[in-house]
Amino acid sequence: MSITTDPYTYWAPTGGHPPQSDLLTDRAIVTEAYTVIPRGVLRDIVTSALPEWSDTRSWVLSKPVAGGAVTFSQTILEVQPGGGSQAPEPQPEVEGFLFVMAGELTVTHEGTDHVLTPGGFAYLPAGSTWSAQSTGAEAARFHWVRKRYQPAAGLIPEAAFGNEADVEPSPMPGTDNRWRTTRPLDPGNLAYDMHVNIVTFEPGAVIPFAETHEMEHGLYVLEGKAVYRLNGDWVEVQEGDFISMRAFCPQACYAGGPGRFRYLLYKDVNRQVEL
Repeated sequence: MSITTDPYTYWAPTGGHPPQSDLLTDRAIVTEAYTVIPRGVLRDIVTSALPEWSDTRSWVLSKPVAGGAVTFSQTILEVQPGGGSQAPEPQPEVEGFLFVMAGELTVTHEGTDHVLTPGGFAYLPAGSTWSAQSTGAEAARFHWVRKRYQPAAGLIPEAAFGNEADVEPSPMPGTDNRWRTTRPLDPGNLAYDMHVNIVTFEPGAVIPFAETHEMEHGLYVLEGKAVYRLNGDWVEVQEGDFISMRAFCPQACYAGGPGRFRYLLYKDVNRQVEL
């Protein structure tokens, strides 16, 4: 068994614009079961400005749409040094999860500063007071996953801050540690109604069956390449690509190498189905 021990890397978009000589054909796919947004479409002309943020542009990867995932939004923010927001979240009923890929982001939560560098994360409960500022020499680039919190009697989620390098990954049973998951939030704490995990595959590792379940996913490839099985289709993905999967989309994965394959994965968890 060989386990990659190289430092983690995080592919983050920088925008730009392709030349007129480039082919129009790309790997973007939109279906009712899944959506694939390849990194090549994360260009300058598809960014949005957010009124709550200064010196910031964003790429919206997922938002609730008919026929697609409906429980979350996922956005990449690029905040120039000194930029940020004193009141980022416009909806007090919405929780958030931040994951930094480049630069340095200082998150102030309930008066306490937390400095996040690449691999750093923050879980911010609904209704909490927080702000964020890009405090490094380069632009901070990070994911912001948002979900309307579903309260459960007697359960109150706590804010969480850290870095994936300090969280021990959990190997999947029977895989000899070649498929493992890093869980920033305690999976045994039912106060959390969403998880955002980092999943790692060594070359040759697989998801050996078509997962078909109620949980929606936002999957952003941090490192490497693989082929993903999505509702009967084999789709090649590489670092910087994003997949949105609606509930019950059959899914599996084969990490063919040559290096490890890692992604950031959102899912909704721990709640009764609302009817």
